Amino acid sequence: MWCGVVCHVVNKHSWLGGRCDHLPLDEGSQNKPWLRKGGADHEALIQVVLDKRWLDQVKKFLNFRTTSDLENFQNHILMYASKRMSYTPFVYKTRTLLAAIDYNKHNGRRPAQNREGKIIYRRKYSKKSEHWSVYAVKETKQYSYIPDLQRAIVKRRLESGTGLPRKQTMRPDDPRRLGVLAKEQPPPTAELVRIQVSRGDRSPRQQDEDETTQANV
Repeated sequence: MWCGVVCHVVNKHSWLGGRCDHLPLDEGSQNKPWLRKGGADHEALIQVVLDKRWLDQVKKFLNFRTTSDLENFQNHILMYASKRMSYTPFVYKTRTLLAAIDYNKHNGRRPAQNREGKIIYRRKYSKKSEHWSVYAVKETKQYSYIPDLQRAIVKRRLESGTGLPRKQTMRPDDPRRLGVLAKEQPPPTAELVRIQVSRGDRSPRQQDEDETTQANV
């Protein structure tokens, strides 16, 4: 069909191995004149349409799918599960499911309009391209599904027969078990004990003088 363009522009709508998909054209229905077969403009079009490099790569373009929707969803997950926080596998899965529900429920929002019925736009600057652009502001989210989730959670808790745990135990893989992460490797325990004992043997006046000396250094 792509190669048939060179025939269509010269008012030839069937060729060896194919034909145009449009209905028969009435005489004089074309606003612009047809190209002359073999003319300079027709030959220039043939060079573009039948370019061998293009024909070899055209399958990649036909099968191309943009990943913008997937990237938007990944950015949406960060609103519920930020990379700056640590989560247990169960909590991360739950937050991801909430992000998916939010994304699917509000994916088809229409552009917001002002009182005059015109679409509201906002400016956006890209540091990468150093270029200003505009985007349409979407309608406010409604979150109508939250009451249903709340009712389902309460019902499941009441029917579980276990109630709420009084004391919440920490999972073995909880990052909080690691404690405070130091910036440097700890010295040997014996060395810390020696320093601690030596400081304890000194008088309070000597300890104050040592701390003052270390602060000045």
